[in-house]
Amino acid sequence: MAKNIEVIELSNGRVYSFPIRYLTSRASFQNYQKLFSYAHFGMYFKNSLAVATTSALISAVLGSLAGYALDRFKSRWVFPVVLFLFFAQMIPAYLVMTPQYIMFSKLSMIDRLWSVILIYSGIGAAFSTIMARGFMSRIPVELEEAAMIDGCTRLGALFRITLPLALPGPSAVFAFSFVNSWNEIFVASLFLNTDEKMTVPVALYSFISKAGVNWGFLSAGLVVALMPTIVVFAFAQRYIVEGRTKGAMKY
Repeated sequence: MAKNIEVIELSNGRVYSFPIRYLTSRASFQNYQKLFSYAHFGMYFKNSLAVATTSALISAVLGSLAGYALDRFKSRWVFPVVLFLFFAQMIPAYLVMTPQYIMFSKLSMIDRLWSVILIYSGIGAAFSTIMARGFMSRIPVELEEAAMIDGCTRLGALFRITLPLALPGPSAVFAFSFVNSWNEIFVASLFLNTDEKMTVPVALYSFISKAGVNWGFLSAGLVVALMPTIVVFAFAQRYIVEGRTKGAMKY
């Protein structure tokens, strides 16, 4: 179990030594090697990658479809729905954890990655829909009408015309959802119990115990955990900036 990793003797003397040295002449990758060999960090990394990627994809796809529907199908219910989604973002997720835990327990979904994926997707649904709707509203409806005159169905026009033009929206939604799911610890620690299903944030927290902090494993794990978020933001930076400026609500 990752919670017992602290029994591995890894000297922390250099961490507490004085005077503090920010640069060392004895650089070593020993902590990274032991992190993956003894602490099974690769398994936790794979779990987090699967959870964050899947939940971000679900949020991006469902948010784009819901945002398209709210923008294109005019109704007197659009404004109340958008307002409800706006206020739904303000509700702390902790308030609904107890009923969700009871529901997933009755469905025998405790300690399964899919339970965490579904919760993360639901938490980001309101934000995804609002941002996607802002992008969809900036795509002229005349382009879809022209495509449908040429024989395209509404779904065909959506996937061939609207979504490619509104690509910055789903891309920004995916990036934000991925980072939020990757860094989340409360839901993961509550719904995932066994070591085989543990995610990276829970594994990092397990390196802190009453006996002390395993600074070697914790520091190496934090560096490794930063890599996916850096990669996602590096590739989606342009879309994220455009998403923050153009993804505002439009009633």
